[in-house]
Amino acid sequence: MKRINPIWASVALAVVALIPAPVKSPAGFNLDGLSDIPVLSEGRVKPLLTVARASLLMLSGRQELDSADGGLGAEAWLMDALTKPRVADSYRIFLIDNPDLLSLLDLPASGRRRFAFTELEPSLGVFSFQVARAEKEDDSQRSRFDSAVLALAERLILYQRIKNAGLAGDLQGKRDAAFAVYPPEANAVAAYLLMLQSYREADAARFNKILSLDHAWLKSNRGVPWLRVHFEALFDRTQPFYRGLLLYLVAFLLLLVSLTGKSRLPLSSAYAVLGSAFLVHTAGLIARMLIQGRPPVTNLYSSAVFVGWAAVAAALLMERKNRDGSAAAAASIVGFATLIIAHHLAADGDTIEMMRAVLNSNFWLSTHVVAITLGYGAMFLASALGHIHVFKRLSTGKRREPRGDAALSGMIYGTVCLALFFSFLGTVLGGIWADQSWGRFWGWDPKENGALIIVLWDAVVLHAKLGGYLGEDGLAASAIAGGIITSLAWFGVDMLGIGLHSYGFTDAEAVWLLRFIGTELAILITFLWLRKKDAAAATFEI
Repeated sequence: MKRINPIWASVALAVVALIPAPVKSPAGFNLDGLSDIPVLSEGRVKPLLTVARASLLMLSGRQELDSADGGLGAEAWLMDALTKPRVADSYRIFLIDNPDLLSLLDLPASGRRRFAFTELEPSLGVFSFQVARAEKEDDSQRSRFDSAVLALAERLILYQRIKNAGLAGDLQGKRDAAFAVYPPEANAVAAYLLMLQSYREADAARFNKILSLDHAWLKSNRGVPWLRVHFEALFDRTQPFYRGLLLYLVAFLLLLVSLTGKSRLPLSSAYAVLGSAFLVHTAGLIARMLIQGRPPVTNLYSSAVFVGWAAVAAALLMERKNRDGSAAAAASIVGFATLIIAHHLAADGDTIEMMRAVLNSNFWLSTHVVAITLGYGAMFLASALGHIHVFKRLSTGKRREPRGDAALSGMIYGTVCLALFFSFLGTVLGGIWADQSWGRFWGWDPKENGALIIVLWDAVVLHAKLGGYLGEDGLAASAIAGGIITSLAWFGVDMLGIGLHSYGFTDAEAVWLLRFIGTELAILITFLWLRKKDAAAATFEI
């Protein structure tokens, strides 16, 4: 039997993974065609599909309703909110998990976390009083209860704006609607209103006919960016980053199976799946750049996507040289972890947002921001390789390193070198950009300090290794510690809520960051303690 080429297997699997998911439509209605209708929302033109999914994600943390509510997709939910608001009010879409807030709203404290507007409605009077009180509190003085109250208030406002943009409101006269048909010409607005009426009256034939005519008009109108909007709708339906994280997870599981050594099939399969994950990841990254017309990193969400991509790319190059599975395992770990982070950050809303004025520079986004995030990616890759070293050392229970550790140590050293280079370059370029933007090269901003700490840590680690003060174990432990430092520079400084680089931070994100740091410290302490305890490790190097 002819052996399957992992490269071609990766390409084939990636093509299959990039097949767009069908839109869930009520019987007879072409909501698939409705999904790429261009609308003007939050300062940019985007497909109706993006508005639907981003809105439902912000409200409920999901892109479709629970099975108890019919399992409707975001598009069908949006149409119900626009045309049948009282039906939409019965859907359990408001995510509430703060026990004090549940008590205030007289909701059950266990069993489920999502509730319908009709369940909240009786308590909106007392809730509005708490909103007014929480808004008067200083940001630094707000409790978790206050934050939960204000978060729910924002969701309720969003929900009301969406309903007001439908048949319940005067779309043509509103200026503060959640979204409006783009461009604002009479025939586009008329088609939109007729489609809403047809949907409410369950007239699928008329709905589909009007939608078809509207598509023809949009394609013929040169003033409408229909092709770009259609491409973004296709991107949203494909969800390459979510599918990529699933493929990274499968690749890691296959690598674990390959440790049994009974067959080379799991390892070859792992390489094929990992390659496909990287191709899907790359396709998603390029698609975002084409849609936004920007370099790969423009906000916190895109930084998570790019950090993972850069780390996986470097790890695949290392694996091509060493072929022992260590770099592949690190690639799957970092790829999965960073895309999970991105997946949760997407709950904040539209990830392709309008740029802040100070960030509106493709040159600096292509130089400073890319360099800094490449440094993050290299440091997290070094940390993942350090974890693999720790796993190998503890699994053997021997003083002497298992076969292949010298190569693994070399990979850790090389990635720390990359991290130092890109972190230093990015920090210097950031200083130049800061001088042009704010009139000073360095201002001891928390984000600037975090970047400097990464540079100093990497420099100390490399000097200690070259000076003979660090052995292979010490280098691995230092790389893991570098991952902790990088996480603080990337996310942790936002917890301070001060400085020019503070992008906001939620309690949930802070909890997960603290859990990550606590877990990493526990791994480090346990590893060093067990190695010290080993009676045979008389010559153990720190």
